[in-house]
Amino acid sequence: MAMKMDLNTIIEQIETGEQDSALAALQTYIKEMNQCFTFSKGEGQDRERLGELVLAFLNRELQPSCQLACLETVRILSRDKHCLDPFISRSAMSTLARYAGIVMASSTTPAHNQQVEVQGEGEGGEGGEAAEAFSDVMKEASALSENPDQEVIVEALKSICNILLHNETGQVVAADLQLIKGVAERLKQCHDPTWTHEVRFFDLRLTFLLTALRVDIRAQLVQELHGISLLGNQLDTTLGLCWPDTLETARAGSEGIPPEELPPLSRQQTELAMEILKILFNVTFDTTRRKVDEEEAAEYRHLGAILRHCLMSHADGDERTEEFHSHTVNLLGNLPLPCLDVLLMPKVQQGSIEYMGVNMDAVNMLLEFMEKRLDRGHKLKETLLPSLNLLTESARIHRETRKFLRSKVLPPLRDVKNRPEVGSALRNKLVRLMTHIDTDVKDCAAEFLFVLCKESVSRFIKYTGYGNAAGLLAARGLLRGGRDSGNYSEDEDSETEEYKEAKAQINPITGVVEEEQPNPMEGMTEEQKEYEAMKLVHMFDKLSRTNLIQPMQLGMDGRMREITPDDLQKLTHNPLFRPQEPANSDEDEA
Repeated sequence: MAMKMDLNTIIEQIETGEQDSALAALQTYIKEMNQCFTFSKGEGQDRERLGELVLAFLNRELQPSCQLACLETVRILSRDKHCLDPFISRSAMSTLARYAGIVMASSTTPAHNQQVEVQGEGEGGEGGEAAEAFSDVMKEASALSENPDQEVIVEALKSICNILLHNETGQVVAADLQLIKGVAERLKQCHDPTWTHEVRFFDLRLTFLLTALRVDIRAQLVQELHGISLLGNQLDTTLGLCWPDTLETARAGSEGIPPEELPPLSRQQTELAMEILKILFNVTFDTTRRKVDEEEAAEYRHLGAILRHCLMSHADGDERTEEFHSHTVNLLGNLPLPCLDVLLMPKVQQGSIEYMGVNMDAVNMLLEFMEKRLDRGHKLKETLLPSLNLLTESARIHRETRKFLRSKVLPPLRDVKNRPEVGSALRNKLVRLMTHIDTDVKDCAAEFLFVLCKESVSRFIKYTGYGNAAGLLAARGLLRGGRDSGNYSEDEDSETEEYKEAKAQINPITGVVEEEQPNPMEGMTEEQKEYEAMKLVHMFDKLSRTNLIQPMQLGMDGRMREITPDDLQKLTHNPLFRPQEPANSDEDEA
């Protein structure tokens, strides 16, 4: 059993320069620290010294076991974000990139020339090997590419990922060394069975971090390295797809089998697929905000077809499936809106959900996914809005999608006795969200229902009640009624017998039939009514002047505006109620 060795003893063993002593010391350290993710500040300088020594060793000709031990040590040390100085120089990052097999020829020469200078210092002034270091480096880089030790590659990739995660200087150096180009070259070999799952996974994890942390690398991957096509091919290969028809996918060897009958994706397939989806999300983040040309649109439609397959596939377990679908939905939301028609492309088959002659399997899956997130009620802004926004935009541009969703969410209205927000139907749940404390959640739920109502104010109020609808209508300047500027067909809103019978008694504010309430002004003379009205005006004026409330009124543009002191003064001199004039109400216009 190995004795526990303190850090100073390990450093002394490595400083001897002997591989066997260094290997034994590093293996002891790795065994003790492999599961350590928090570090004491007291040994910070010692850890930095160990890092310098290990990097110096890595620039020598080493036996494979010693290479691996050095890189495992770097992986452990790079978890400490306060002691990364030995690893964030250009020379150190170049060394790690070389072992990861992602160093580019264009960045090799200057990087390794710098390495030679640092090596002399790292070895405590013993610079005798410096003259031969560059040729040794090049020989070793060649050997790694010809006969790659994949354990070494994985450890180097893990170390670079840790450095990028914790240090901005490391991110800048990684961009300068063009690491994304090296990774992209290996990603092109997705059909090559040589590479293990771990190498593929950490190639993707590194790509994810580079694109998440550097806007310039996102642009480079998409424009220079054709990232959408590259990653789409990765996803295609990972899922084992074939293409029975244009923009229609199936699992190779299982053509014609309904998705729900296919075996779940393996854990390794799901892990790789989710990394690819996350990278694609990073690089397509601004796609919906700009126009795409025909070539780009074709790429995105091809990707959309793969994403539809993801949406209809299952992983190993419900939790993993939901996570997989969540990444898929997030990415679908980034696709240019006209490209979302690929969700409706597949032919209607036995067992498919068909509506108006169109396959609605994917749309129905999105709706179920959205409702599941809604029922959970946890972090709705992060978990619910991507799917709700996606359904809203799909419904806005595809008539069949809108009509299908409306049949599910807003079926013909029969219940006129319960408020729209009361109940367990999906409509009730969404109406409840319209008064949610989070403005984004509230607005998104209202927008979805408004689009399903073809942006018709009267229809929207019918299904939600004026009180719930007021927020969206005020924001759109539609409080006086009418229709927004959306482009919709002119089909009529069918009314059930139950709704027709009760329509005259429905309170438009609450959206339900209410018991008739006594008139509070019954028995009052006109003078008393006017007195009460003026009393109310003075109360508003007092509260307004003390800034307790801000009274509002409906402007001619259909939007709410502040009631100013001048407005209140006018009301004082122009009473609302006059004995000779009947009360004027526009309440029914909505």
